[in-house]
Amino acid sequence: MRRAIAVMLIGGSLGLAAGARAQEPAPGRYAMQKSDTGIARLDTQTGEVSLCQEKDGQLVCRMAADERTAFELEIDLLTKRVEALEKAAKSGGAVAKPDLPTDEEIDRTMGIMERMMRKFMDIVKDLEGSSDGTSPQKT
Repeated sequence: MRRAIAVMLIGGSLGLAAGARAQEPAPGRYAMQKSDTGIARLDTQTGEVSLCQEKDGQLVCRMAADERTAFELEIDLLTKRVEALEKAAKSGGAVAKPDLPTDEEIDRTMGIMERMMRKFMDIVKDLEGSSDGTSPQKT
């Protein structure tokens, strides 16, 4: 149905554009095309197609059926997610805290880093000694 409306809108737009080249209106957000049951409205920014009918002197528009179904499904999914988060927040287990290392793990890591830095500094000292023309000495 969406394709039929889009084809109808494009075809109607091309026909109007060919007949009224001298009077091209400024482009707006919505493109409208009259149909048998009312007016099809295309939102040129989002691509949403709405079906509009005149009731009591007012133009009333509704989303196309397939878009409405997708919209309602998305609302249902978001509602379920909100409910699950609220339930988890009430039970106290909602916020997952990252596992931090223990003091023993930190001490072990710092010991490894200290040994690496000492070895690195020994290498730097050996290289500085070799650039002076002396041969590096190993202990």
